[in-house]
Amino acid sequence: MIIAIPRETVPGERRVALVTESVKRLVGKKHEVVVESGAGLGAECSDEELRAAGARIESSAAAVYGAADVLLKVQPPTPEEVSLLKSGSVLVSLAYPLANPKLARAIAGRQVTLLAMDMVPRTTLAQMMDVLSSQATIAGYRAVLLAAEALPKLFPMLMTAAGTIPPAKVLVLGAGVAGLQAIATARRLGAVVEAYDVRKVVKEQVESLGARFVNIEIEDAAGSGGYAKELSEEAKKKQAEALAVHVAKSDAVITTAQVPGRRAPLLLPADMVRRMKSGSVVVDIAAEQGGNCELTRPGERYRTEFGVTVIGEKNLPSQLAVHASAMYSRNLEKLLAHVTDKDGALKLDASDEIVKGMLITRGGDIIHPAVADVALKEVA
Repeated sequence: MIIAIPRETVPGERRVALVTESVKRLVGKKHEVVVESGAGLGAECSDEELRAAGARIESSAAAVYGAADVLLKVQPPTPEEVSLLKSGSVLVSLAYPLANPKLARAIAGRQVTLLAMDMVPRTTLAQMMDVLSSQATIAGYRAVLLAAEALPKLFPMLMTAAGTIPPAKVLVLGAGVAGLQAIATARRLGAVVEAYDVRKVVKEQVESLGARFVNIEIEDAAGSGGYAKELSEEAKKKQAEALAVHVAKSDAVITTAQVPGRRAPLLLPADMVRRMKSGSVVVDIAAEQGGNCELTRPGERYRTEFGVTVIGEKNLPSQLAVHASAMYSRNLEKLLAHVTDKDGALKLDASDEIVKGMLITRGGDIIHPAVADVALKEVA
């Protein structure tokens, strides 16, 4: 089949769906790979390198979209890109259809089959295809570097002739993939780290990384698929009261809590941030979903009037595009291997657990039950 890779057009997006090594392997399996010129430049994959790996380079997006049997993207397609989609083709991309059913309807209207990479089930078999986890790893690492850069202190403890410098105190809220990577990175930089999550099951993982788990006596909110479920109002109040003490003594707070298809939960109200010391830093990984911090301005970094720097930069994985692209590319490779037969032909079995979870549109309709329900409610 013909696998096509367009250049990403969302401002600030530097990732590419397939890197050179993946292209080489797919061409070796007798697939044809077509890449728009310049698509890989942000991830340090030049046209010449991609061509040497076996890709055909096209100068226009229209030529790439028009050639595709399967189109691989990172960001959800823009309205202009939707208009370029070839009828009968398959789009594999991040799409966030639960939050954007309008896009799913538009793709269905083009008679395009959509496999949403953000809907890959959280199962053992699907781990190698889980782009949310791979990209969250990058985001957690990058968030700590942003905090270390903005904090007017050193992270590690230093014993010098001028005296002992105490280590920075870092609090990580949310111990999913991004949170665990943030903990590990902050520890490597020498900070003293505390972490909190409403799911008690992660306590052992947090402590294995050398951080202290903040234990709050409330209900366990572990939900399905590795995500947390919403707390009761009483539990939220108790959580806020306990966290306020830990936030106030922290030099940097990194928030990572996100729920697919919904606004990020509010963990840091403004009054809690006001209690932090001047010079302290908040890095909100969930900024694109509205933010875990009440003072977050998505896409911005600013210093409040009381001296706390709040960082709500979007798309942290794109800031480390080389490895983010390599991981995303590998996820796509594993998915393609799962949905093709021994001859390389695409076979989308709707009864397959992985395909069922991420197959959003087919034959002009939205066929994913949850997305169809959201789309129906939006119209109503």
